[in-house]
Amino acid sequence: MDTGSFNEITREALYVLIAVSSPILILSLAVGLIISLFQALTQIQETTLTFVPKILTIYISMLIILPYMLSKLKIFTDHIIQHITQYR
Repeated sequence: MDTGSFNEITREALYVLIAVSSPILILSLAVGLIISLFQALTQIQETTLTFVPKILTIYISMLIILPYMLSKLKIFTDHIIQHITQYR
């Protein structure tokens, strides 16, 4: 395996990592921002108020986004397997 193919695999792995994790992270960030705004406006400083909605958002978004994540990871895995069989 040469340096060019290694760089290509690394670049593709980072792209897949960002593509798979970004929807959940963005949703969690949005919910955290909304809850923080609510806490600032009402002056309710309950620490557990931030955790439960974020956990529920992450759980629900995982159920919805899971097929997309699996398809991206399957495509990447197939690509890696093709590279492995090519260099054997």
